[in-house]
Amino acid sequence: MKSLIRILTKKKLKISFVESCTGGMLASTITSISGASKVFNLGLVTYSNQAKIKFLKVNKNIIRKYGAVSHQCCLDMVKNLSKISKANINVSITGIAGPKGGTKEKPIGLVYIGVKKGNKIQVNKCLFKAKNRSSIQKATVRKALNLILRAAK
Repeated sequence: MKSLIRILTKKKLKISFVESCTGGMLASTITSISGASKVFNLGLVTYSNQAKIKFLKVNKNIIRKYGAVSHQCCLDMVKNLSKISKANINVSITGIAGPKGGTKEKPIGLVYIGVKKGNKIQVNKCLFKAKNRSSIQKATVRKALNLILRAAK
């Protein structure tokens, strides 16, 4: 984690996050490290569909057609965050942490993580097999940090 802050600082890269199912855990994890203020720009928790639409300007038709937990929503979240934040690396997270809310098509543990660096955007679909909400959230944060590290290099 400290190495991530070091790399971002050395490369003069700023990061911003928009989180849903992790509820700010990614931002909290980053800001728990000394030196984070040099690299961390903005963290939003858009937990409800309303917040995603109103503050992040996610197209309501995307949510209506594909749902908030979808590749399309995650993509719109990260694109719109980058417009607001002006950070070099932007990350969006949306998923189902459980213990309720899962379906056959969208099971508990389904998470999308979007990473945008410059004009390059990658949306990662993850299916965490963890048994509880906290484990899914922690696994999502770990995965997001690894993706940020990869993008920063």
